[in-house]
Amino acid sequence: MKRKKKENFRGRISLQYRGTKCLNCQHPLDISDIYCPHCSQLNSNKQLSAKDFFAEFLSSILVYDSRLRNTLKDLLFRPGVITRNYVNGQRLKYANPFRFFLSISIIYFLLQGFISFFNSSEENILRLDIKSPREAPLDSVFADQSPGIFASPSRIDSIKATQLSLPFYFSEAELNNLPFLDRQTKRMSLYFAYFYRTKEKNPITALNSLSHNNTFKNRWLYSRAITWYNILYKPQAFVDFISTKIPFFLFFFTPFYAFFFWLLYSRKKFTYMEHVIFVFHIFSFIFLTMVIFRIPELIVGSDFFQPILFLLVGPLYFYLALRKFYNQGNWQTLFKFVFLSIIFFLSFVTATGLFVAASAAIY
Repeated sequence: MKRKKKENFRGRISLQYRGTKCLNCQHPLDISDIYCPHCSQLNSNKQLSAKDFFAEFLSSILVYDSRLRNTLKDLLFRPGVITRNYVNGQRLKYANPFRFFLSISIIYFLLQGFISFFNSSEENILRLDIKSPREAPLDSVFADQSPGIFASPSRIDSIKATQLSLPFYFSEAELNNLPFLDRQTKRMSLYFAYFYRTKEKNPITALNSLSHNNTFKNRWLYSRAITWYNILYKPQAFVDFISTKIPFFLFFFTPFYAFFFWLLYSRKKFTYMEHVIFVFHIFSFIFLTMVIFRIPELIVGSDFFQPILFLLVGPLYFYLALRKFYNQGNWQTLFKFVFLSIIFFLSFVTATGLFVAASAAIY
C-alpha cells in the first residue's frame, strides 16, 4: 500500500503508467525504461493533466536555463573553454553555438531599435551636426564640384530647368551623346537635384517630368539618387539599416574566417567545423558584451564603454581564447593572434566596403 502511494506521488513517471512501446517514435521499450532511448520521450501513457503539463513546462525551462547559464558563464569568464568542452562532447551542457549567436545578435539589435525608438530624428540630426536639406540651398550642394561636370551646356534647354526649379538640366538625347562616366555622373546629379526639389519618390513620375525614358536602368538610377540623398541627410537611418544586417554578414563570412584558423592550426587535427564553432563563440562574446556594455552607456549617456570593448577587452579575450582552446605556448599564440587580427581587420574592412556598397544599392 505504501509502495502504491509512492508510485502515485511520482506522477507520470510511475511504474504503473509505463508501456512497452514509445508513443512518440514507436520504439520498443522495457517496462523499466523511464525514457525512450531513441527519442528521449518520457515512457508514460498517463493522460495529461494540468498539473503534469505545467510540471513539464517548468522542467523544460529549468533545463534550458541551465544550458543558458552554463553558456553565459563560460563564454564570458572562460575564454576558449566553452569551445573546448563543446568540441570534446559536452553538447547538452551548452546552447547551440549557431543558434546562440543569432539569438544574442537579435537581442542586441532589438535593444538598439528600442533605444532608437525613443530618440527623435531631430536629436539625431543635431547630434551628428547635419543640417536639414531645407536649410541649405540646392546650389550649395554642387558648389564645390567642378563646373565642367555640373554646369549646364549652352545647348541645354534652360526653359526646362527653370520650369523644374533646377540649377541645371540634361535631356536624354544630350546624355546619350556623352562618354559613359560623364553621362552617368550628370544623370545622377540631375536625379539627385530633382528629388531634392520635389521629394518625388515615384521614379516613373520623376522620369516623366524630366522627359527621360522610362527604362529599368533610369528607374534604378533615380532610386539610387534617393538613396544617396538619405545617406547624406539622414545618415543615422542608413547606419541603423546597415547595423541590422551585421549578424547575417558575420554569419556568412564565418566560414571564410575559419579557413585561416584551419590553415594555422592544421597540425592540431581539429576539423574545419570545430574552427567554425570557435569563431561563432568569439562573435557571440562580442555581441553579448555589447549588450552588457550598452546598459551603463544608457545610464551615463555616453559611448565610453564601446571603445574599451573593441580596443582592450575584445583583443585580450581573443588571445586568451586562442591560448585555452588550441593549447599552444604564449609566443606561438601571440604570433598567430597578431596574424589573425590583421587578417580579420583587412578582410573585415574589404568585406564591409562591399557590404555597404551592396546595401546602398538596395537601400
